[in-house]
Amino acid sequence: MNLTRYFIGACALLAIVSSCDDEVSNIGNSLVTDKSEIVIDSSFTVTGQSVLNRDIQSRTITQLLGSFNAKEFGAFSSEFVTQFMPAMQLDTTNVVDLDSLRMKMLLFVRTGDFTGDSLVPMGLKVYPLTRQLPSPIYSNFDPEGYYSEADCWTPESKIYTANAIYNDSVNSLSYRTVSVDLPYEFARKFYDKYKSSPQTFASPQAFAEFFPGIYVKNSFGSGRVINITETRINLSYRRKGKVSTSTGETRDTVYNATGIYMAVTPEVISNNIINLSISPQLTAMAEQGENILVAPSGYDTQIEFPVMGEDGIINKYKSEAGDLSVINTLTFSIPVTEIENDFNITPPPYLLMVLSSEKQEFFAENKINDDKTSFLATYDEEDQCYRFSAMRQYIMDILIKDNVAESDYTFTLTPVDVVTENASSGYYDQGQIITGINPYVGKPAMCKLDMSKAKIKFTYSKQSINN
Repeated sequence: MNLTRYFIGACALLAIVSSCDDEVSNIGNSLVTDKSEIVIDSSFTVTGQSVLNRDIQSRTITQLLGSFNAKEFGAFSSEFVTQFMPAMQLDTTNVVDLDSLRMKMLLFVRTGDFTGDSLVPMGLKVYPLTRQLPSPIYSNFDPEGYYSEADCWTPESKIYTANAIYNDSVNSLSYRTVSVDLPYEFARKFYDKYKSSPQTFASPQAFAEFFPGIYVKNSFGSGRVINITETRINLSYRRKGKVSTSTGETRDTVYNATGIYMAVTPEVISNNIINLSISPQLTAMAEQGENILVAPSGYDTQIEFPVMGEDGIINKYKSEAGDLSVINTLTFSIPVTEIENDFNITPPPYLLMVLSSEKQEFFAENKINDDKTSFLATYDEEDQCYRFSAMRQYIMDILIKDNVAESDYTFTLTPVDVVTENASSGYYDQGQIITGINPYVGKPAMCKLDMSKAKIKFTYSKQSINN
């Protein structure tokens, strides 16, 4: 047992009895001595098991595209379906030569934000959806019946690499783009719809009735998955305008105009269609009782947090703390072992610890951690561990429960994506706040959790009084 007691101090308190005329009397004086200690108990052990987490809601604008086969991880592929948020206004004044309408889809990829080989050529095809996407939608979604193979927008596969993706200033920008030309027929259909029914562009729901979205499919190649952080569609056309001459006069001209008229945003349905054939190595680790995390669409770890039983937190606290005690902190840290691989697949950046009975509800209702039944940890790359540091309220709630069930201490550890935004009050920057926690689809990730070395630190203050 690792039980440490720190002596804080002792003091003598004089009981003072005052007379009605405020004179001090010595009658009834007694000496009361109390002793305070801070107790840190880290004697608890945690057990767990790996559990499959195959079908996830990938509520994120991050899109994964490509495929690879890593012997340590498995065979992984991802395609995606998505709706679009339309621009509410399209400037159609002075437009000339509608035959000049052009549409281009741009997939933005941060430099180096991919898994696998940067040089291998990959191919994609784009299809317009023929019906509305379901909601909710999951990573095992089957696009069959939602598009027509005969209606491909890119009959010739778009070829791209991660090293030489097109960009105007490829060396100076922090991102690359995959640029895909879309058919003129759709550009004209889009333009004509705005002219005849601008209200169609007033909301993503109304727009989806007109244009359900696209399906982007891997057409050939293997060896890389790219992380698309932004998807947009630009419309270009020719417009009349005026320019100033060197003499100060103006003359009519025609110039090319380009605008962003569709984009993938959090308000629309977007889903990664993920297929992972987990490697025999990882499967064997899970079957042998090792606690592993594999994402997306791989393994979670389920644990029993040691609150009950003879050696549990509650029993030890009640038997040792006494009546005059205060709970200070409860923390939980888990060391991590990175699993060697040739694709630079690392541990997930964030880990959610949530009651297993509430996991589905947590994601379905777009919750964030409340530090009562759900907790968030960031991966510490330097120390190679996850730390949950705000569990005090959880143990206090358990203490006052009349009946503690298994569902009250069975948790799932699952990789997540965290959405943040800057918060400010007046002139003061309050830093970033968490606005969303979603199932992890950032990029392939994996690690082993060393539960035998996991450490719980339960700290409380106790006081004893000696007359």
